[in-house]
Amino acid sequence: MSKAFASVADLEEKPVSFEQLSEHCWAYTAEGDPNTGIIIGDDAVMIIDATATPVSAQSVIAKVREITDKPIKYVVLTHYHAVRVLGASGYRDEGLEQIIASRGTYELIRERGQQDMESEISRFPRLFQSVESIPGLTWPTLVFEQGISLWMGDLEVRILHPGRGHTKGDTVVWVESEGVLYSGDLVEYGAACYTGDAYLTDWPATLAALQALKPKKVVPGRGPALDTPEKVEEGFEYTRDFVTTLFESAKEAAARDLDLKDAMALAREKMDPKFGHVFIYEHCLPFDVTRANDEARGIVDPQIWTAERDQEMWHGLQQEQPK
Repeated sequence: MSKAFASVADLEEKPVSFEQLSEHCWAYTAEGDPNTGIIIGDDAVMIIDATATPVSAQSVIAKVREITDKPIKYVVLTHYHAVRVLGASGYRDEGLEQIIASRGTYELIRERGQQDMESEISRFPRLFQSVESIPGLTWPTLVFEQGISLWMGDLEVRILHPGRGHTKGDTVVWVESEGVLYSGDLVEYGAACYTGDAYLTDWPATLAALQALKPKKVVPGRGPALDTPEKVEEGFEYTRDFVTTLFESAKEAAARDLDLKDAMALAREKMDPKFGHVFIYEHCLPFDVTRANDEARGIVDPQIWTAERDQEMWHGLQQEQPK
Protein backbone atom coordinates (compact mmCIF):
# COMPACT_ATOMS: atom_id res chain seq x y z
CA MET A 1 0.00 0.00 0.00
CA SER A 2 1.14 3.56 -0.66
CA LYS A 3 2.00 6.00 2.12
CA ALA A 4 -0.97 8.20 1.16
CA PHE A 5 -4.56 6.99 1.06
CA ALA A 6 -5.17 4.96 -2.08
CA SER A 7 -7.96 7.38 -3.00
CA VAL A 8 -5.55 10.34 -3.07
CA ALA A 9 -4.09 8.99 -6.31
CA ASP A 10 -7.57 8.64 -7.84
CA LEU A 11 -7.65 11.87 -9.83
CA GLU A 12 -9.29 10.78 -13.08
CA GLU A 13 -12.86 11.93 -13.64
CA LYS A 14 -15.26 9.03 -14.12
CA PRO A 15 -17.69 8.82 -17.05
CA VAL A 16 -21.26 9.47 -15.92
CA SER A 17 -24.33 7.40 -16.82
CA PHE A 18 -27.83 8.86 -16.46
CA GLU A 19 -30.36 6.08 -16.94
CA GLN A 20 -34.14 5.92 -16.81
CA LEU A 21 -35.20 2.83 -14.87
CA SER A 22 -38.98 3.28 -14.86
CA GLU A 23 -41.58 5.92 -15.55
CA HIS A 24 -40.47 8.08 -12.64
CA CYS A 25 -37.07 6.71 -11.54
CA TRP A 26 -33.58 7.55 -12.76
CA ALA A 27 -30.01 6.69 -11.75
CA TYR A 28 -26.92 8.91 -11.91
CA THR A 29 -23.87 6.63 -11.67
CA ALA A 30 -20.15 7.08 -12.30
CA GLU A 31 -17.92 3.97 -12.28
CA GLY A 32 -17.63 3.32 -8.58
CA ASP A 33 -18.12 6.90 -7.37
CA PRO A 34 -21.10 7.51 -5.06
CA ASN A 35 -24.39 7.21 -6.94
CA THR A 36 -27.31 9.62 -6.89
CA GLY A 37 -30.94 8.70 -7.40
CA ILE A 38 -33.58 10.88 -9.03
CA ILE A 39 -37.35 10.50 -8.80
CA ILE A 40 -39.47 12.79 -10.98
CA GLY A 41 -42.99 12.94 -9.63
CA ASP A 42 -46.05 14.72 -10.95
CA ASP A 43 -45.24 17.99 -9.20
CA ALA A 44 -41.67 17.77 -7.90
CA VAL A 45 -38.29 16.03 -8.01
CA MET A 46 -36.55 14.03 -5.28
CA ILE A 47 -32.77 13.60 -5.11
CA ILE A 48 -31.37 10.62 -3.20
CA ASP A 49 -27.86 11.47 -1.95
CA ALA A 50 -26.65 14.96 -2.63
CA THR A 51 -22.99 14.45 -3.76
CA ALA A 52 -19.92 15.78 -1.94
CA THR A 53 -20.08 19.50 -2.70
CA PRO A 54 -22.61 22.06 -3.95
CA VAL A 55 -20.47 22.47 -7.07
CA SER A 56 -20.58 18.74 -7.87
CA ALA A 57 -24.35 18.80 -7.33
CA GLN A 58 -24.61 21.06 -10.37
CA SER A 59 -23.75 18.09 -12.61
CA VAL A 60 -26.78 16.21 -11.27
CA ILE A 61 -28.98 19.28 -11.59
CA ALA A 62 -27.90 19.73 -15.21
CA LYS A 63 -29.03 16.18 -16.03
CA VAL A 64 -32.36 16.71 -14.29
CA ARG A 65 -32.92 19.96 -16.15
CA GLU A 66 -32.49 18.15 -19.46
CA ILE A 67 -35.79 16.38 -18.82
CA THR A 68 -37.86 18.51 -16.41
CA ASP A 69 -38.20 21.99 -14.96
CA LYS A 70 -40.14 20.79 -11.91
CA PRO A 71 -38.80 22.03 -8.58
CA ILE A 72 -36.35 19.80 -6.71
CA LYS A 73 -38.27 19.84 -3.44
CA TYR A 74 -36.71 16.88 -1.64
CA VAL A 75 -33.22 15.63 -0.85
CA VAL A 76 -33.00 12.29 0.97
CA LEU A 77 -29.82 11.34 2.82
CA THR A 78 -29.27 7.57 2.83
CA HIS A 79 -26.72 8.04 5.64
CA TYR A 80 -24.45 10.66 7.17
CA HIS A 81 -21.16 10.30 5.27
CA ALA A 82 -19.84 13.62 3.99
CA VAL A 83 -19.35 12.43 0.43
CA ARG A 84 -23.13 11.83 0.25
CA VAL A 85 -24.53 14.85 2.05
CA LEU A 86 -22.41 17.99 1.80
CA GLY A 87 -23.70 18.91 -1.66
CA ALA A 88 -27.25 19.45 -0.37
CA SER A 89 -26.99 23.24 -0.30
CA GLY A 90 -26.51 23.16 -4.08
CA TYR A 91 -30.26 22.48 -4.42
CA ARG A 92 -31.43 25.56 -2.53
CA ASP A 93 -31.97 27.56 -5.72
CA GLU A 94 -33.87 24.66 -7.32
CA GLY A 95 -36.89 24.71 -5.03
CA LEU A 96 -35.54 22.65 -2.09
CA GLU A 97 -38.05 22.37 0.75
CA GLN A 98 -37.00 19.34 2.81
CA ILE A 99 -33.76 17.46 3.59
CA ILE A 100 -34.93 14.08 4.88
CA ALA A 101 -32.99 11.66 7.10
CA SER A 102 -33.54 8.94 9.66
CA ARG A 103 -33.23 9.57 13.37
CA GLY A 104 -30.02 7.51 13.39
CA THR A 105 -28.48 9.61 10.63
CA TYR A 106 -29.42 12.84 12.42
CA GLU A 107 -27.79 11.54 15.61
CA LEU A 108 -24.61 10.59 13.76
CA ILE A 109 -24.35 14.02 12.13
CA ARG A 110 -24.70 15.59 15.56
CA GLU A 111 -22.23 13.19 17.18
CA ARG A 112 -19.51 12.93 14.53
CA GLY A 113 -20.46 14.90 11.44
CA GLN A 114 -17.68 17.46 11.78
CA GLN A 115 -15.00 14.80 12.27
CA ASP A 116 -16.35 12.82 9.34
CA MET A 117 -16.32 15.88 7.10
CA GLU A 118 -12.68 16.64 7.91
CA SER A 119 -11.73 12.97 7.56
CA GLU A 120 -13.43 12.41 4.20
CA ILE A 121 -12.14 15.63 2.66
CA SER A 122 -8.60 14.41 3.31
CA ARG A 123 -9.37 10.95 1.90
CA PHE A 124 -11.09 11.96 -1.37
CA PRO A 125 -9.53 15.07 -2.94
CA ARG A 126 -11.11 14.51 -6.37
CA LEU A 127 -14.64 14.17 -5.02
CA PHE A 128 -14.16 17.23 -2.83
CA GLN A 129 -12.97 19.59 -5.54
CA SER A 130 -14.39 23.06 -4.85
CA VAL A 131 -14.48 22.13 -1.16
CA GLU A 132 -14.67 25.84 -0.37
CA SER A 133 -18.25 25.83 -1.69
CA ILE A 134 -19.43 23.72 1.28
CA PRO A 135 -21.14 26.03 3.80
CA GLY A 136 -20.85 23.54 6.68
CA LEU A 137 -22.60 20.42 7.87
CA THR A 138 -25.85 19.37 6.19
CA TRP A 139 -28.69 19.26 8.73
CA PRO A 140 -31.94 17.39 8.03
CA THR A 141 -35.15 19.40 8.20
CA LEU A 142 -37.41 16.32 8.35
CA VAL A 143 -36.37 13.40 10.59
CA PHE A 144 -38.25 10.09 10.74
CA GLU A 145 -37.98 7.04 13.00
CA GLN A 146 -38.67 3.87 10.96
CA GLY A 147 -40.33 5.08 7.78
CA ILE A 148 -42.51 7.66 6.07
CA SER A 149 -44.41 7.93 2.79
CA LEU A 150 -44.36 10.97 0.54
CA TRP A 151 -46.87 11.48 -2.24
CA MET A 152 -45.38 13.19 -5.28
CA GLY A 153 -48.70 13.75 -6.99
CA ASP A 154 -50.09 10.24 -7.55
CA LEU A 155 -46.72 8.55 -6.92
CA GLU A 156 -46.10 7.10 -3.46
CA VAL A 157 -42.46 7.13 -2.38
CA ARG A 158 -41.57 5.23 0.80
CA ILE A 159 -38.50 6.26 2.78
CA LEU A 160 -37.43 3.49 5.15
CA HIS A 161 -34.83 2.64 7.79
CA PRO A 162 -34.65 -1.15 7.29
CA GLY A 163 -31.99 -1.80 9.95
CA ARG A 164 -28.32 -1.24 10.68
CA GLY A 165 -25.59 -2.18 8.24
CA HIS A 166 -23.34 0.37 6.56
CA THR A 167 -24.20 2.73 9.46
CA LYS A 168 -26.77 2.79 12.24
CA GLY A 169 -28.99 5.19 10.30
CA ASP A 170 -29.17 3.58 6.86
CA THR A 171 -32.08 4.73 4.75
CA VAL A 172 -33.53 3.38 1.50
CA VAL A 173 -36.07 4.83 -0.89
CA TRP A 174 -38.65 2.39 -2.27
CA VAL A 175 -40.96 3.08 -5.19
CA GLU A 176 -43.07 -0.05 -4.82
CA SER A 177 -45.40 0.65 -7.76
CA GLU A 178 -42.43 0.55 -10.13
CA GLY A 179 -40.28 -1.98 -8.26
CA VAL A 180 -37.32 0.39 -7.90
CA LEU A 181 -35.17 0.47 -4.75
CA TYR A 182 -32.50 3.06 -3.97
CA SER A 183 -30.36 1.20 -1.44
CA GLY A 184 -27.63 3.65 -0.52
CA ASP A 185 -24.47 1.87 0.59
CA LEU A 186 -26.38 -1.09 2.03
CA VAL A 187 -25.92 -2.65 -1.42
CA GLU A 188 -22.84 -2.25 -3.62
CA TYR A 189 -21.85 -3.83 -6.89
CA GLY A 190 -18.40 -3.87 -8.47
CA ALA A 191 -17.04 -1.67 -5.69
CA ALA A 192 -15.79 -2.34 -2.21
CA CYS A 193 -18.15 -2.00 0.72
CA TYR A 194 -16.85 0.63 3.11
CA THR A 195 -17.44 -0.77 6.59
CA GLY A 196 -15.53 1.69 8.77
CA ASP A 197 -18.79 2.73 10.49
CA ALA A 198 -20.67 -0.52 10.00
CA TYR A 199 -22.61 -3.01 12.08
CA LEU A 200 -21.36 -6.18 10.45
CA THR A 201 -23.38 -8.49 12.70
CA ASP A 202 -26.61 -6.81 11.57
CA TRP A 203 -25.88 -6.14 7.90
CA PRO A 204 -26.93 -9.57 6.46
CA ALA A 205 -30.33 -9.39 8.15
CA THR A 206 -30.86 -5.88 6.81
CA LEU A 207 -30.03 -7.14 3.32
CA ALA A 208 -32.59 -9.91 3.79
CA ALA A 209 -35.21 -7.31 4.74
CA LEU A 210 -34.50 -5.44 1.52
CA GLN A 211 -34.66 -8.61 -0.54
CA ALA A 212 -38.08 -9.32 0.99
CA LEU A 213 -39.36 -6.20 -0.77
CA LYS A 214 -38.70 -8.07 -4.05
CA PRO A 215 -37.30 -5.10 -5.98
CA LYS A 216 -37.09 -5.42 -9.75
CA LYS A 217 -34.34 -2.82 -10.02
CA VAL A 218 -31.83 -1.47 -7.52
CA VAL A 219 -29.62 1.60 -7.55
CA PRO A 220 -26.71 0.60 -5.29
CA GLY A 221 -24.54 3.04 -3.39
CA ARG A 222 -21.71 2.46 -5.84
CA GLY A 223 -21.57 0.59 -9.10
CA PRO A 224 -23.93 0.33 -12.06
CA ALA A 225 -27.70 0.34 -11.74
CA LEU A 226 -28.97 -3.22 -11.36
CA ASP A 227 -31.74 -3.22 -13.93
CA THR A 228 -32.85 -6.86 -14.13
CA PRO A 229 -33.96 -9.32 -11.43
CA GLU A 230 -30.81 -11.35 -12.12
CA LYS A 231 -28.55 -8.36 -11.58
CA VAL A 232 -30.47 -7.39 -8.46
CA GLU A 233 -29.83 -10.86 -7.02
CA GLU A 234 -26.15 -10.59 -7.95
CA GLY A 235 -25.92 -7.25 -6.15
CA PHE A 236 -27.39 -8.64 -2.95
CA GLU A 237 -25.19 -11.73 -3.05
CA TYR A 238 -22.08 -9.70 -3.87
CA THR A 239 -22.66 -7.41 -0.89
CA ARG A 240 -23.49 -10.27 1.46
CA ASP A 241 -20.35 -12.14 0.38
CA PHE A 242 -18.14 -9.08 0.91
CA VAL A 243 -19.52 -8.33 4.37
CA THR A 244 -19.56 -11.91 5.64
CA THR A 245 -16.12 -12.81 4.27
CA LEU A 246 -14.66 -9.74 5.95
CA PHE A 247 -16.33 -10.38 9.29
CA GLU A 248 -15.56 -14.11 9.37
CA SER A 249 -11.91 -13.22 8.78
CA ALA A 250 -12.01 -10.73 11.66
CA LYS A 251 -13.61 -13.27 13.99
CA GLU A 252 -10.88 -15.75 13.12
CA ALA A 253 -8.24 -13.08 13.78
CA ALA A 254 -9.84 -12.32 17.15
CA ALA A 255 -9.93 -16.00 18.09
CA ARG A 256 -6.24 -16.24 17.25
CA ASP A 257 -5.52 -12.96 19.08
CA LEU A 258 -3.82 -11.46 16.03
CA ASP A 259 -2.76 -7.83 16.05
CA LEU A 260 -4.22 -5.48 13.47
CA LYS A 261 -1.45 -5.91 10.95
CA ASP A 262 -1.72 -9.71 11.05
CA ALA A 263 -5.51 -9.41 10.91
CA MET A 264 -5.07 -7.37 7.73
CA ALA A 265 -2.84 -10.08 6.23
CA LEU A 266 -5.46 -12.72 7.05
CA ALA A 267 -8.23 -10.58 5.55
CA ARG A 268 -6.22 -10.19 2.36
CA GLU A 269 -5.89 -13.96 2.05
CA LYS A 270 -9.68 -14.27 2.14
CA MET A 271 -10.70 -11.05 0.37
CA ASP A 272 -8.15 -10.30 -2.35
CA PRO A 273 -8.96 -13.26 -4.64
CA LYS A 274 -12.63 -12.27 -4.79
CA PHE A 275 -12.59 -8.50 -4.40
CA GLY A 276 -9.07 -7.21 -5.01
CA HIS A 277 -9.98 -5.89 -8.47
CA VAL A 278 -13.05 -3.80 -7.61
CA PHE A 279 -13.32 -0.03 -7.29
CA ILE A 280 -11.94 1.60 -4.09
CA TYR A 281 -10.91 -1.76 -2.62
CA GLU A 282 -7.41 -0.65 -1.62
CA HIS A 283 -8.79 2.48 -0.03
CA CYS A 284 -11.55 0.74 1.92
CA LEU A 285 -9.82 -2.38 3.17
CA PRO A 286 -7.75 -0.84 6.01
CA PHE A 287 -10.84 0.92 7.40
CA ASP A 288 -12.90 -2.24 6.87
CA VAL A 289 -10.47 -4.51 8.70
CA THR A 290 -10.07 -2.05 11.56
CA ARG A 291 -13.81 -1.85 12.19
CA ALA A 292 -14.36 -5.59 11.67
CA ASN A 293 -11.55 -6.28 14.12
CA ASP A 294 -13.19 -3.99 16.70
CA GLU A 295 -16.62 -5.55 16.31
CA ALA A 296 -15.21 -9.08 16.49
CA ARG A 297 -13.66 -8.10 19.83
CA GLY A 298 -16.92 -6.79 21.25
CA ILE A 299 -16.79 -3.07 20.40
CA VAL A 300 -20.42 -2.74 19.36
CA ASP A 301 -20.54 0.87 18.18
CA PRO A 302 -18.00 2.13 15.63
CA GLN A 303 -15.32 4.45 16.92
CA ILE A 304 -15.28 7.96 15.49
CA TRP A 305 -12.92 8.41 12.56
CA THR A 306 -10.96 11.64 12.66
CA ALA A 307 -8.35 12.85 10.20
CA GLU A 308 -5.73 12.05 12.85
CA ARG A 309 -7.05 8.54 13.49
CA ASP A 310 -7.18 7.91 9.74
CA GLN A 311 -3.50 8.72 9.39
CA GLU A 312 -2.48 6.75 12.48
CA MET A 313 -4.29 3.64 11.26
CA TRP A 314 -3.10 3.96 7.65
CA HIS A 315 0.57 4.44 8.45
CA GLY A 316 0.53 1.90 11.27
CA LEU A 317 -0.60 -0.82 8.87
CA GLN A 318 2.27 -0.06 6.50
CA GLN A 319 5.16 0.01 8.96
CA GLU A 320 7.48 -2.95 9.27
CA GLN A 321 6.80 -4.98 12.37
CA PRO A 322 9.58 -4.95 15.02
CA LYS A 323 11.77 -8.01 15.01
